[in-house]
Amino acid sequence: MSVQRYWDFPHLSRRMPVLAANVVGTTQPLAAQAGLRMLLAGGNAVDAALAAAITLTVVEPVMNGIGGDAFALIWDQGKLHGLNASGRAPQAWTPEYFSGRSAMPEIGWGTVTVPGQVAGWAELSKRFGRLPFADLFVPAIHYAREGFPVSPTIARQWADQSPLLKDQPGFAEAFLPGGAAPVAGTRWRFPEQAATLERIAASMGRDFYEGELAERLAAFARETGGAITQADLAAHRCDWVEPISMSYRGEYVLHEIPPNGQGIAALMGLGMLDNFDPPREDDPRSMFHIPVEAMKLAFADLHEHVGDPATMEDLAEQLLDKDYLRRRAALIDPSKAAEPAPGLPGQGGTVYLTAADSDGMMVSFIQSNYHGFGSGVVVPGTGVSLHNRGRSFSLQPNHRNRVGPGRRPMHTIIPGFITRNGDPFASFGVMGGNMQAQGHVQMMQQLIDLGRNPQAAVDAPRFRIEAGPRVMLEAHTPEAAVELLRSQGHTLDPRPQDSLEFGSAQIIQRLPEGGYIAASDPRRDGQAVGY
Repeated sequence: MSVQRYWDFPHLSRRMPVLAANVVGTTQPLAAQAGLRMLLAGGNAVDAALAAAITLTVVEPVMNGIGGDAFALIWDQGKLHGLNASGRAPQAWTPEYFSGRSAMPEIGWGTVTVPGQVAGWAELSKRFGRLPFADLFVPAIHYAREGFPVSPTIARQWADQSPLLKDQPGFAEAFLPGGAAPVAGTRWRFPEQAATLERIAASMGRDFYEGELAERLAAFARETGGAITQADLAAHRCDWVEPISMSYRGEYVLHEIPPNGQGIAALMGLGMLDNFDPPREDDPRSMFHIPVEAMKLAFADLHEHVGDPATMEDLAEQLLDKDYLRRRAALIDPSKAAEPAPGLPGQGGTVYLTAADSDGMMVSFIQSNYHGFGSGVVVPGTGVSLHNRGRSFSLQPNHRNRVGPGRRPMHTIIPGFITRNGDPFASFGVMGGNMQAQGHVQMMQQLIDLGRNPQAAVDAPRFRIEAGPRVMLEAHTPEAAVELLRSQGHTLDPRPQDSLEFGSAQIIQRLPEGGYIAASDPRRDGQAVGY
């Protein structure tokens, strides 16, 4: 890696990276600073990550809430640990429960699986935390009770999401005071949410699954058409899992949470790209066309083969088999776009945050209500907005992701972690639905193939593949790349300068001589802080 190139900043940015011995980076400044407060109080990276995550449910409600799911990767004492804190379908959710539908609902109670996030907070704190659990809630409770000014970015998202959700049970009463979303600069208070966070803090999360909060959630479901019961909530458990991985360019390895997450798609895409020469910034074919084609193939496999881990047996290993990915890579035509189709293995994007401390602990953490506020359902008097993760289930018979009692749906939210020759290199994530897996691949190319520092990697233009397949491009994508993609048959969707479609990345990279360099995405309100 060229030292001079590493410290170049080739893209126009509103940010510079933070270099420090202890760092936190996330999508909202108040949440990043809440994490930093824990580090200054003697806490470790897990304490910082949890304080930031809890605060995000208050200060960035348009992207997450108390009733969401979470995943985490934790590097500690020379080992990487994985936590799956996603919830399962209510016992009432048999395929017959959704009879007459060709696809899952998009919002409302028919999308609400058991929220796993609160249990994930408690599990991480018990296993790795240094500070008392209740201390991690102090900043969030303060902002919920005393208020904070809403930023222009969050106000815009709030207003955009509200028309779709305003008629869902409890939404307007909770998030549309006076019948409208708060405008930028408005001081937002939510004392009911503060009281809920106090109950969660005092009970180590148990109240959400077995106490008064569980009773209120289940009762509201009964009254307004939901299926979740107190028994469903009480049965929830998090799982410690072994991360899955893919080597890249010899010495680097990308680690992801195994299915039911979509991290396997990032690994598949990376495994295909490892069969090509490293990309060059002056070659749009290698920077855009070939990665787009690789991710199209990876997504085709993801949607065909990935679901609840219990339905997959050894399929994840087969999807990550180097020979299988070599055959998939051979389908990529360097000169034209192709229609992706799933392969036959075995036959031959939310809020993201990351934290790191001076003892070497690094945390890659993500939590989400899925689509903005999620289902739109808000339990009255609690501030608990419920996610809509259940919409990711399939209703196709025999599909591995088919809805069923106690099953986990395929998940888009994924934390990422990179090692180099067995040592920690970087923790990172790129929030935003299906942007996440393809964002991880693009970050790997920036950090490793191009040798960019984290801020330069974050600032680089991104592509996003959507159904069709349609390729969305950022406004600062080089014109040569746009022309090449168009000439090769891609359906392009150029987006305006202020587009929020390309996710929000946060990266912490370890420096060779100690300490870290942290970057936060200028596409959102985020901030990296440290000391």
